[in-house]
Amino acid sequence: MNPAVSVTLLLTALQVASGQKVTSLTACLMDQSLRLDCRHENTTTIPMQFEFSLTRDSKKHVLFGTMGVPEHTYRARTNLTSTNTLKVLYLSGFSTKDEGQYTCELRVPGQSQTNQNVSVLKDKLAKCGGISLLAQGTSWALLLLLGLPLLQALDLGSL
Repeated sequence: MNPAVSVTLLLTALQVASGQKVTSLTACLMDQSLRLDCRHENTTTIPMQFEFSLTRDSKKHVLFGTMGVPEHTYRARTNLTSTNTLKVLYLSGFSTKDEGQYTCELRVPGQSQTNQNVSVLKDKLAKCGGISLLAQGTSWALLLLLGLPLLQALDLGSL
């Protein structure tokens, strides 16, 4: 067997073995929308499947994702943003009817799945804070670079 092919097969096997892992699932209320932050490892180049779901009264309702078919009642109410290690689901018009256990599930083909759950009750839900770029791993240098146009617009030199 060609050594290059052997190395490629070995690396592919190692990637599959290491897989993905959901590290946290948090929920907060942003205006009238529920925001679910699903943080996960991304240690492979193999495409990942995912699903957000709600379990209420022992029945699973798929909200959004690539594994199951989202229920019609949630399709118009959900919006997803995604980065390499974070998937954020917004559920608009959140009410007590939407309370229950939310799940973020990841799966890489050929591997076992991983998930995290969070129980959500509207009256116990924390309000989301401002957008925290630092919490998402953005460096100080990038924040400074992004903030320079704002400082120039304020023209602090003329004070």
